[in-house]
Amino acid sequence: MISWRTALLPPALAIVFAMALSSVALLISGADPLQAFATMGAQLFEGTTAVDTVNLATVYYFAGLAVAIGFQMNLFNIGVEGQYRFAAVIAAIVGAAMELPPVLHVLVILAVAMLSGAAYALLPAILKVTRGVSEVITTIMLNSIVFGIVAYLISDDQFGVLHGNNISTAEIPETGWIPGIPLGAAGTVFGAVLIAAVLGGGYWFLLNRTRFGFELQASGESPSAATAGGVSAKRMTMTAMLLSGAVAGLIAMPELLGRDHVYAMTATQGYGFTGIAVALLGRNHPAGVALGALLWAFLDKSAVSLESIQVPREIATIIQGTIVLSVVVAYEIVKRADLAAEQRKVGRQTRNGTPASVSQGGAV
Repeated sequence: MISWRTALLPPALAIVFAMALSSVALLISGADPLQAFATMGAQLFEGTTAVDTVNLATVYYFAGLAVAIGFQMNLFNIGVEGQYRFAAVIAAIVGAAMELPPVLHVLVILAVAMLSGAAYALLPAILKVTRGVSEVITTIMLNSIVFGIVAYLISDDQFGVLHGNNISTAEIPETGWIPGIPLGAAGTVFGAVLIAAVLGGGYWFLLNRTRFGFELQASGESPSAATAGGVSAKRMTMTAMLLSGAVAGLIAMPELLGRDHVYAMTATQGYGFTGIAVALLGRNHPAGVALGALLWAFLDKSAVSLESIQVPREIATIIQGTIVLSVVVAYEIVKRADLAAEQRKVGRQTRNGTPASVSQGGAV
């Protein structure tokens, strides 16, 4: 059973440590930490920053869930970056080439994106299961290859369309768009935020209320014990990699279907790598990943405000980097403290002659 300390204290410690370290950096540069943090906080209420933060957090949430599914099996799917970019360009090409009724068109594009993401994760999954090749190595290689694939598919002699000085896929018809949620002057929230919420709920239900979720986590904790219990660890590894790739395929969909409607060579990159940090911060829990995504998006969007007070916007990057570094250490420290407390409890009960059972306070 996960204690409150294991669930809540580590991210809190990580954020406090990141703020403290950033304050030191600000003081060294001659800036006022309190003014810098207050400026970042105030930026959230300026213009469309709040809505932009939610929209970016939606993208980060898909990325965090994709990584978290792999983490459940102790798989480090660092290839989420390549999987979502491959899925985005394929979905954009297919979506632009079809003419379907509104809702059906969107569903087909989403299905194509998920299948494409899973297909790009298939090779690392097969090599992992059949040859024991590290998924880190194979997915990193595929991340590099995807640049060439995207460049080829969006070239003017393939599926590319020139728009001024930029080249992209053809525009997806309006029937393939996901309507946003207008909030007046505050901006428009991506309609995909509702899909993210449903996906997060489905992820929680899958892990905590189904046999498959139990087998997935059991295989991740101990493949040999799971095999002895009749669970095929190889099958679960394959399934986890494909599910991770399928969710990765949705990462670009909020922007593709909610704003841009084309996929260009200049499309934002790096969402997959951000998903790793978000999953770590959220400890693979759907609610934790959501909070991590919102925090990360807030730091990204509010960083621009620091330039108004002559503070380098890279301070936000320092905060993000120290969060990533400290969150792992914080979880380990709290986990060991939690386990030590359980052991002391068992010791006291044993001395008193009371039977006791030890719960693994650090289990995920």
